[in-house]
Amino acid sequence: MNNDDDQDPWLAPDKLYHFLFCFFLTLFFSALASLSRYHFLRSHSTWVGSILSLLAGAAKEAADQLGFFPSAGASARDALADLLGVLVAAMALSLWNRLRRSRPDSGHTRRVLPV
Repeated sequence: MNNDDDQDPWLAPDKLYHFLFCFFLTLFFSALASLSRYHFLRSHSTWVGSILSLLAGAAKEAADQLGFFPSAGASARDALADLLGVLVAAMALSLWNRLRRSRPDSGHTRRVLPV
C-alpha cells in the first residue's frame, strides 16, 4: 500500500523550509515595498510582499514539476506550507502596522513651545 503520505509526509523538514522561505520572503518583499518612492507600493506593502512570495513559491513548485530540481515533482503539501508561511507573515505584518499606528508618537514630530 503505497500512498502519498509515504512519499510526501506532512512533518518532513521540507515543509518547514517551504514555510520559512515564504515567511521571510514576504517580510523581505514587504520591507522593500514599504521603502518605495511610490505611494501605492508603500501603502500596500503587505499585499505586494505576499503576492511576490506566493509567486516565488509557485515558481519553485513549477520548476519541481518540470524537473529543474531533484524532487518527486510538484507537491500540494509544499504549496500549502508556502501559503501558511505567507499568511503567518501577513498577519504579523498587519499586527505590527496596527500597533505602530496606535502609538501616539508613531513617526509624527511633536512641537514643544517655550513657555
